Amino acid sequence: MAEITINGVLRTEFGKGASRRARRDGLVPAVIYGHGEKPQHITLPARELGVALKQSNVLLDIVINGKTELTLPKAIVRHPLKQILEHIDLVLVRRGEKVVVSVPIHAVGEHDRDGILEHVNNTIDVRVEATAIPNFIELNITGLAAGTSLYAGDVVLPAGVELDSDPKMIVVHLSERATASEEAAPAAADATAAAAPAPAAE
Repeated sequence: MAEITINGVLRTEFGKGASRRARRDGLVPAVIYGHGEKPQHITLPARELGVALKQSNVLLDIVINGKTELTLPKAIVRHPLKQILEHIDLVLVRRGEKVVVSVPIHAVGEHDRDGILEHVNNTIDVRVEATAIPNFIELNITGLAAGTSLYAGDVVLPAGVELDSDPKMIVVHLSERATASEEAAPAAADATAAAAPAPAAE
């Protein structure tokens, strides 16, 4: 997994007006909390933060007045239309500490070509050391038959990674393709209805 260093600045102004000014200056308001520490309200450079967040479960080393805090993004707020970063919550983590995070699932292998693969859940929750979070986990779907599913419990996890999601949670499902006769049946019914004479007016 990636670990990126970003310089932060303690905030001295608060409220919506201060946040808008910070965003106009290319900064993102943020708060760092966790481990019983007093929350730290800071700003981070929007461009550097945006690049870092393109990586799943990235660890951020936030440098504030010469002190470095190891953090994990917890909640990211974006503008609903412009999608620009508006605020981020960062949780303090310690090296060697285990955390629960959502990790993307990548399906690999060839399934039954008579089926259509549906990604029911694109991520699973796992418990893992904060500095060893995988970027993604592969799920082998080789030989998956149409009409069947694979579950969170079917995912083969790397060493040191424990499943936190419900093992019965469906990750992928291979739906059955409609046969030509099944597709033709509704069309025939529609044609019959269209050809039926209209009821006589009373």
